[in-house]
Amino acid sequence: MDGITGLAAVIMIFGMPTAIVGMYLLYRVRKLRTEERLAAIQRGVEVPMVTELSESASSRRSGILCIAGAVGYMLAFSIVARIEHDALMAAAFGAIPFTLGLGFLLDSVLIRRDAHAA
Repeated sequence: MDGITGLAAVIMIFGMPTAIVGMYLLYRVRKLRTEERLAAIQRGVEVPMVTELSESASSRRSGILCIAGAVGYMLAFSIVARIEHDALMAAAFGAIPFTLGLGFLLDSVLIRRDAHAA
């Protein structure tokens, strides 16, 4: 079990700064796009508005990503379980994001059905 603890510590040490840098870069890119759009509008250039995903499409995307992440997580720990048998218990925790993904997909279907009914 000590090997898994070390693995989790290494993942956290490298994962947290990566997530923080990723969030900052996302913020920075959005800010630059906004500034570019405002500058174009000030010069009188016609700027087409970028359409955002609908609520249904957003839920569908989140569901697919959660399910794919869960399957990858469970697969990775299943491979590790060939060497360290206790890792199979960690693979079971992949059921949490898997069910979240199924919930997002169900939400997508319900939103689409409500939109067609109205």
